[in-house]
Amino acid sequence: MTDAAQGAPASQTLSRGIRVLETLADARESLTIDEVAERLGLHRSVAYRLVRTLEQHGLVVRDRSGRLTLGPRMAALAAGVAHDLQAEALPELTAVAGDLGMTCFLAVLDHDECVTLASVEPRHAVAAVAQRPGTRHPVVVGAPGKAILTQLPERAWPAGLPASVAEEVRAAAARGYAQSHDEVLPSVHAVAVPLALPGRPPSAIAVVYVASGADPSVIAARLSRSAEAIRDALGG
Repeated sequence: MTDAAQGAPASQTLSRGIRVLETLADARESLTIDEVAERLGLHRSVAYRLVRTLEQHGLVVRDRSGRLTLGPRMAALAAGVAHDLQAEALPELTAVAGDLGMTCFLAVLDHDECVTLASVEPRHAVAAVAQRPGTRHPVVVGAPGKAILTQLPERAWPAGLPASVAEEVRAAAARGYAQSHDEVLPSVHAVAVPLALPGRPPSAIAVVYVASGADPSVIAARLSRSAEAIRDALGG
């Protein structure tokens, strides 16, 4: 890529379209065009044109009431992201979800955010916590993000990291796992272990669950076995 290309201004339309997809991925429910426009600070007509284009490519779908969700084409695109990692991780995520009765997922670092790459819910749990692929939140929030930060030198941590969070990350690094509650979602607990793979962004395997008497160290031990299996399968 030439220096001129690197310095070229980004496409505002493309950027806005990506933000629409991110907004729908982060939402815990379908959204109207007005809600999308409000969340992005756009005029409704602009949001409408963006949504129509995304609909034409199968990236967004609209139900009979006009509410929007991500379309099936997004699943096809997501399946191509780190395909080998997802292929090796899914059996392990499924095993953990079945063993613990908790939603298990794989999260990766994307700039200063933690993004869910793959997720498996337990088949027979009474009340499982949903964790949709594509869900993202700041890496400084929640157990998966803190497990990811343990793999980075402190100089690479996000600027302005609160001292309390820094101490939590150091503690997580010392014991080998991170834990959190009521950070990303109210009343939800999470436990995560780091998954370091050569040549790949830092990642983590985690579970989310409602409050219970589960011992985080026991959960972490189970997660660590799956993390080791994934590393071995990928030659890490």
